[in-house]
Amino acid sequence: MRGKVWEHQYKLRWPRLQKFYRQNECCDWLKEYKTRHRVGIQIRGTVETISKRFFTEVPCVGQVLGDSFAEIESLGMPEHFCEDELLFILNTDKRKSLTLKYYARKILYFLRQQNILRSLKTFLEQPEEQQAALQGAVLVDQYCNPLADVTLEGITAHLRCAQGNCFTIEDTELQRQVLWALNSVLYEQLQFKGNEFDYYNPLNSYIHQVLLRHTGIPISLSVLYMTLARMLGVHLEPVNFPNHFLLRWCQRPRGSEDIYDFIYIDAFGKGKQLTAKECEYLIGHQVTADYYSAISTTEVLLRMVGNLLNIGKGDSLDLYLTINPDNVQYLLLQARLYFHLGIWPEKVLDILQHIQALDPSQHGAVGYLVQHTLEHIQHKKHPVAPDEKRRSCPEHLEVQYSVGLIMKHKRSGYNCVIYGWDPKCTMSQEWITTMRVQQLSKGANQPSIMFWYRMAHAATLHKKTWNPTLSHLKLVTLRWDAIFLSLLKLIMLPMKNYRRGIQKTQQKLWAKYTNFTTDSPWTLHIKKTSGVRQLQTNPTTCSRPLNR
Repeated sequence: MRGKVWEHQYKLRWPRLQKFYRQNECCDWLKEYKTRHRVGIQIRGTVETISKRFFTEVPCVGQVLGDSFAEIESLGMPEHFCEDELLFILNTDKRKSLTLKYYARKILYFLRQQNILRSLKTFLEQPEEQQAALQGAVLVDQYCNPLADVTLEGITAHLRCAQGNCFTIEDTELQRQVLWALNSVLYEQLQFKGNEFDYYNPLNSYIHQVLLRHTGIPISLSVLYMTLARMLGVHLEPVNFPNHFLLRWCQRPRGSEDIYDFIYIDAFGKGKQLTAKECEYLIGHQVTADYYSAISTTEVLLRMVGNLLNIGKGDSLDLYLTINPDNVQYLLLQARLYFHLGIWPEKVLDILQHIQALDPSQHGAVGYLVQHTLEHIQHKKHPVAPDEKRRSCPEHLEVQYSVGLIMKHKRSGYNCVIYGWDPKCTMSQEWITTMRVQQLSKGANQPSIMFWYRMAHAATLHKKTWNPTLSHLKLVTLRWDAIFLSLLKLIMLPMKNYRRGIQKTQQKLWAKYTNFTTDSPWTLHIKKTSGVRQLQTNPTTCSRPLNR
């Protein structure tokens, strides 16, 4: 009877955890309750410390989250307990404790990505014949969208296909009829099509978005087409054709490798069936027979993630190196990226040592990065203490908000974080006049806040030093994207195929950087030399702090 009471209390308080228990499962519910309660206290305590860490000598949110992740792992608690507490923080009273919610979301994002990378490694360790392209595509989707509700079970349920062995149709003519029927249903009835007008949108590579929007790029549509054909008894193989991913179907007995024994299917072109010669018209030049060969699931995933990297999806770099950890070009790209952002110096050294072991000819580039990274590590050992201002001082009594608070603008809706403030406006008289500071209640004597603006958008300027700033957020900031794209252009070799996409992405980023405006009651000034935005606020219009 006692166990029934604790089971009821457990499931009543944490209903999301019910799916982890089988019906009528024998369990010590009191012990489970205590464990979950203890994990909740420890997770909340970890999240609450992150805001303070951003004001100390910590160069990157990724490093803070990495340390927090290590702390959470050291608890030795079930992962689903940790995730459930983070979700509880996010979903409880959405108008309060927004600073806590902001960092809980970051930790949840980070934790899920690390878990997905482990799942991907397990997937790649399986025998090649057991590696389903759909499962790999779902893992890529989950990594790039860790907060979305994307599961393999949900995708297969949407496709109404069972996981496991499928039957095979032996008759060639019957296989041909199945493919025609698949084309009719997929492209005519369901209106799936290639996204020609927004080809370089990352959503085209995510399988759940392909199913939702009924559009994609050749490789994502090919994975979908190949999965459905396999479910219907037709075996198709992926072909890593240059510039245009294809599938191939053998019209002759199985085992043939003659390229003219195959029909090549263009899933992007509504399932059009092509001969080997007709495939060349897709790219406008002849290719060797090697380009018509079938490739493994691992190679499919590499091309899929490579597409994301080449359109500026910089957080896919870890994903690529999980699939292919010995790619010197991408290892060097990762090391340079971390180096230029001023983050993970210890990890940079490990990467550089790995590069040197793989390719000694990279000694020049590696030596330069090693030297400057060691200087950075030495600088970290002797940090400069921050100049702390205390609200208890007489000149600071009117300051309303503390350092580290996440703020949200009432009208514009963008987020920022306070990292400093002055007892009064210290801008030039010309700026004060232009921004009409005198019209505020206390004029230039009103405390002014220094903050990092639009943390989750690409309109952030940054200090060009090793000093800690929130500008090092690993999500979508202009500096991350701009540095990633510029480095990608410099050191990657096969870039001709994606130049149009990169140029288009760079133009979009530059437009965001140069054309943003502030139509808010806050007055904004950018010091171009330091990257600091200094804000003169009006207490009557400033939004509430996101955490009290």
